[in-house]
Amino acid sequence: MKFIARNLTNMTQKLKPKSGHRESLYDEDSWRVFRIMSEFVDGFEFLSQIEPAVTVFGSARTKPDDPYYKLATEIGFRLAKSGFSVITGGGPGLMEAANKGASEAGGRSVGMNIELPMEQKINPYVNFQVGFRYFFIRKVMFIKHASAVIIMPGGFGTMDECFEVLTLIQTNKIRRFPIIMVGSEYWSGLLDWLRNTMTDRKMIEPQDLSMFKLMDDPKQILREVKKFTRPKNGKANF
Repeated sequence: MKFIARNLTNMTQKLKPKSGHRESLYDEDSWRVFRIMSEFVDGFEFLSQIEPAVTVFGSARTKPDDPYYKLATEIGFRLAKSGFSVITGGGPGLMEAANKGASEAGGRSVGMNIELPMEQKINPYVNFQVGFRYFFIRKVMFIKHASAVIIMPGGFGTMDECFEVLTLIQTNKIRRFPIIMVGSEYWSGLLDWLRNTMTDRKMIEPQDLSMFKLMDDPKQILREVKKFTRPKNGKANF
């Protein structure tokens, strides 16, 4: 293969706008690259302390008296007692519930917070925390050391996280591991649509539906997680 040497200095001079507003945008984008790099470095160093882990996604709006809050708390408790770190977005609602269970079990309760226009405060049950400016970096960190992903009921953010990990597994970008959707009555409508509309119209293959399981029992969920990964034997996904 022939190597073509390029004068990077000249290329930069050609690409960089001459002056004015576009020049300031160029400089801003250049510095943004370094912010992105620093977030990746900080995230990777942080994650090296907490594997193996199970990531729990779910709504920030669920109240403590909701049955799903209690269920997420029990799931977090059982995972932590079995030696898994429990990772959430660090916010309120079902994220808080999973962190609460892990904390009460004496385990590693991990919060990965995000900067938002309306500040999201880290919940009080997190004992390992890291913050992010960019959603896409945070999503990498959610999955990098996950032995399993548990998807509690939630809104757009939870759906985004759910389909992101399904797409990564479907396209063989990461290894296959348990994806467990919790809440039969909550997810049944979506699953019917996936089967009867998306699959019937050949937008996905029937076998794609085997990438996840629907469960409600915390004991069954823990057994499913343990089938694939034992504590102290974690493996990074990428």
